[in-house]
Amino acid sequence: MSVAGNFENFCKNLRMSPDVIDNISYRTKRITKQLNIDFWESTSEVNHSFYSGSYGRGTDIYTSDIDLLMVLPYSYYEKYNSYKHNGQSALLQAVKESIENTYKSYKRADGQVVKVDFTDGISYEVVPCFLNNDNESFTYPDTNGGGSWKTTNPKAEIKAFNEMNRDSNKNLKRLCRMMRAWKNKNNVQMSGYLIDTLCYRFMQNWSHKKESYLYYDWMARDFFGFLINQSQSSSYWFVPGSNRKIISTHSFEYKAKQAKNLALKAIQYQSDGYEYSSKQEWRNIFGSKFPS
Repeated sequence: MSVAGNFENFCKNLRMSPDVIDNISYRTKRITKQLNIDFWESTSEVNHSFYSGSYGRGTDIYTSDIDLLMVLPYSYYEKYNSYKHNGQSALLQAVKESIENTYKSYKRADGQVVKVDFTDGISYEVVPCFLNNDNESFTYPDTNGGGSWKTTNPKAEIKAFNEMNRDSNKNLKRLCRMMRAWKNKNNVQMSGYLIDTLCYRFMQNWSHKKESYLYYDWMARDFFGFLINQSQSSSYWFVPGSNRKIISTHSFEYKAKQAKNLALKAIQYQSDGYEYSSKQEWRNIFGSKFPS
């Protein structure tokens, strides 16, 4: 099989199955409906909730958690903000108790989210939030350090990623998913947000961004080279769309160098006609989802 065929199959293997997607949709509707009943006096399964994180940006892979933001009436912000001590924690507990009316799965209020773990491995992180006056950003609770409120703008991030993905022939989101596979296979200490941000920055200037799968071996090689330089020159980056700062506390330079060297070997093997050896090197980088 050609380079293009191998990478096309690899990208397909990284996606969630239709059954899993349907299950996520079903659970999201149930969670949303219960929260709407308890906070909005509504039975809607879709109003006031939306996906954020990798699932919302479309950069998720088969192992992803589901980040779900739930917009609540502003009166609840006023209520919990008036608490003398950590009203943010009380808000998360109220959301947790609401979800328990529908799901008895393992739940816990954890920092900024209510985590809901299902036995099939799917995990939700539900974030209660309030729409700000700009009608774009949201305020959400943080229980750490005695409690505070923070701001997020996931819809602007999703818009930025969608626009760059269209401008790059869908290569941006595929690269993000490929690098999640690399992270998982090699235990690379990078958050999903950081991976997506650096993939976006790379794709802005990559000379072959409008090509397709035939160039994916070069795309992987060039991105690892880009990572090496990033690790040397920066300790923080800004998320496209929201300009939220991401700080990296771990170096990924060494593992990026390893991956680039393996990619160079894989490309050379392919050029010399040793396709099996080439694919084994890609599997060393990306794991068993790459075709053998």
